[in-house]
Amino acid sequence: MNIVHLSAECYPVAKVGGLADVVGALPKYQNGLGHEACVIMPFYDLSFTQKNKFKCTYKGSLKLGSSSYRYSVMEPVDLNLGFQLYLIKIPDLLFTNYVYSDDDAKRFLAFQIACLNWLASKEQLPDVIHCHDHHTGLIPFMAQYCHEYEVFEKTPSILSIHNAQYQGWFSHKLIDLIPQFDRKHTGLLDWDGSINPLGCAIKCAWRVNTVSPSYMEELKQEANGLEILLTHEAAKCVGILNGIDTTVWDTNTDSFLKKNYSKSSVLSGKKANKKWLCTTYNLDVKKPLFAFIGRLVYEKGSDLFPEAFEQILQDQEVSILLLGSGDKNTQQRLVELKKKYEGSYNLYVGYDEALSHVIYAGADFLLMPSRVEPCGLNQMYSLRYGTIPIVRGTGGLKDTIVDIENDGFGFIHLEATAAHIFSTVKRAVTLYKDQKRFKKIRKQIMNIDHSWDKSASTYIQLYKSLTNRS
Repeated sequence: MNIVHLSAECYPVAKVGGLADVVGALPKYQNGLGHEACVIMPFYDLSFTQKNKFKCTYKGSLKLGSSSYRYSVMEPVDLNLGFQLYLIKIPDLLFTNYVYSDDDAKRFLAFQIACLNWLASKEQLPDVIHCHDHHTGLIPFMAQYCHEYEVFEKTPSILSIHNAQYQGWFSHKLIDLIPQFDRKHTGLLDWDGSINPLGCAIKCAWRVNTVSPSYMEELKQEANGLEILLTHEAAKCVGILNGIDTTVWDTNTDSFLKKNYSKSSVLSGKKANKKWLCTTYNLDVKKPLFAFIGRLVYEKGSDLFPEAFEQILQDQEVSILLLGSGDKNTQQRLVELKKKYEGSYNLYVGYDEALSHVIYAGADFLLMPSRVEPCGLNQMYSLRYGTIPIVRGTGGLKDTIVDIENDGFGFIHLEATAAHIFSTVKRAVTLYKDQKRFKKIRKQIMNIDHSWDKSASTYIQLYKSLTNRS
């Protein structure tokens, strides 16, 4: 089966969040099942494109209204990612040192048009076009209703919703930028008075999936305005839990770690990585180390940390380490805590891939008090690295973590409040003091399988059901 994934992100090319990790792994595992999966994404001016060599596979031009743009399809040279990678280079729109901005309508519309133009020119059409999030959300509409893309009329399209909070809204004033179509179909583009690429994709894609079963159900109650639409389209919607790339996330071979370890040597391996973290960030290695890795945004519950950390650090003998950036107010408040709790608390403002791996390996507990978590990959990484997750029971966190009070292996709190974070951390400290049980759980969680194998097979079954229909 010939599968094309379209995305704004893909690890290791460009990563802002979990979308990149998914798109950088799922095609690899699908290829491992004997299929031909590739990824098409924008060619940004980032470290990956600066450091690697590329060859031009195709050249073309596209129109956005009255404006014309040249584009090239670029392919990496001598690079094995486990899947074929193609990058759409549009110098005037996509060749930027960032992935997202406040005005992306033209950028990602041009990307989608270039993708369809190129795919339509090929001798063999894809068996399935798999779109990821709103940045590729107009593809299902254009493939069915734009006159120049009639060749895709019987090509199944899948939409994966990684985060429904972001929908790509833009004004109807820009409707003429979309290739010609019968205007009687304009309603498919609209939701609540704007062109809504995510809403349009939910209407037009052959099937829609979210990245965990629980998130699919939660979106029918809270989807930033799309609740009614998702309820109406429920018959074609399904939740498929994400996996993780176990070749990248492997404690035995991870080159970022200060000391590699296996399930049998987890205690010494984690001890060495924790010692490096505590020495580097002025923390007490004897105390339980709680960590957070991610964006400091409302959805992640990070605005609760200043109050929660004050309570925790005044009441418990712990160390806390954060890696992330985001909301300026939250970030500033967290920075201000450094002086007050020097020796017990520290943070790295920004993102560092190598440091994140060491934190997963060295921390004792990982904090994820998310208000919204479509799937969550961090908790899966932490399990694989022997770090016990502390999560709020929502979305994929609810699907992957079982509380120790229910014979499980992690900690769950039901409310996104500082008080609930504080009380759950206290429970975790109690477990840490029971070193025999703590070490047993640490070894146990490393045996939990969250690889892509099962999920990749589920997607293939979904594709086949649609190709049979077409």
